[in-house]
Amino acid sequence: MTRKQKRLAVIGGLAVVVAIATALVLTALRDQIVFFYAPSDVIARELAPGQAIRLGGLVKEGSWARDGQDNVFTITDGGHDIVARYVGILPDLFREGQGVVAEGSLGSDGRFQASNVLAKHDENYIPKEVVEALKAQGEWRPEEAVQ
Repeated sequence: MTRKQKRLAVIGGLAVVVAIATALVLTALRDQIVFFYAPSDVIARELAPGQAIRLGGLVKEGSWARDGQDNVFTITDGGHDIVARYVGILPDLFREGQGVVAEGSLGSDGRFQASNVLAKHDENYIPKEVVEALKAQGEWRPEEAVQ
């Protein structure tokens, strides 16, 4: 075997090892690659209680109840609802009717215990500081964005 053939054999062997490792990682993570599950997905998959997931949807109108740092609200995707509980301070953008992604796990009673809550905004959102800068430059067009 010449040096060139040996080099090609080593490169080919490394390529096979990398392909197998990639396949194993993707197989192991196939359910966790999704950024978040909607309530309908959670119900359809019948996830085991205690399994860590990200649950995303809208905070249902009239569902948010707060007692100190104890927050209970319903996450909906229009088809199904899941009641979520979070202890802590919620993000400033959190409100009813707004998008939210909560990290946590389902309890045996079907309620979601959130360990972290991320409020989402739509693609038209512009931070207050940017709005003020645009107004100062005379470039602000309120019909193009939601503050």
